Amino acid sequence: MDHLLSIASILATATSLLAGQAGSAGYTPGSTGYDISFPQCGAAYPGGAFGVVGVNGGYPFVHYNPCLADEYRQSPHAALYINTGYDPLYTQVDGQHTIPDCLTKSAPVRGSDDQKAAWAVGCSEASRSMAYAASQHVANPRGWWLDVETENSWSSTDLSLNQYTIQGLVDTLHRHSPAAVGIYSTGYQWHKIVGSLPVSGVRANWVATGAFSVDEAHARCGTGFTGAPVWLVQYLQGGFDTNVVC
Repeated sequence: MDHLLSIASILATATSLLAGQAGSAGYTPGSTGYDISFPQCGAAYPGGAFGVVGVNGGYPFVHYNPCLADEYRQSPHAALYINTGYDPLYTQVDGQHTIPDCLTKSAPVRGSDDQKAAWAVGCSEASRSMAYAASQHVANPRGWWLDVETENSWSSTDLSLNQYTIQGLVDTLHRHSPAAVGIYSTGYQWHKIVGSLPVSGVRANWVATGAFSVDEAHARCGTGFTGAPVWLVQYLQGGFDTNVVC
């Protein structure tokens, strides 16, 4: 991925999503939208008031969504989401995982050497994902969501490494953009990955559910698993992941 654009060249990909409530952030309460990524490549896209498009191909780093440009172009008021994870392999500065700039930026981060390396992993996941989006001419997404799920790789023995990875993602996105950063997860998955460890700078939560109706999904609005307000709740409709604004 050495051909990807530098971080300095992608600052224009961020949005000014500064508000603390979904309505004032440009989402209309009660409206519905959808999220799509590489599984929808070549298929008909659903309709909705907004879209959230995946940057990666299900995993961070070497996997990217080949249909990002088209899906983003056809999604109204689109935001982007990034797949996340931690693995000791990701700490390697090998041209695919941790980037030298993030390793340098991790030096003043308070923590152990392993925690600093984990922060650099998150920084690199954000940096490479933003660079890929820019390389696909994706500009001005509504905001950034971090997909934090147990299906991806995480440390099961030291949850602080997961926490530092997510913090590195959030810090890096904030460093290059005033856009709000939110977390997509569930209470169970979030606490399994980070326990009760805090992650600062998270503006909103997007709740994944097994709901099958907008009313059932809307009942999940309120305070989210990170303590931030819930902006979006996901449910399944017509074979697509649909989302209602709280």
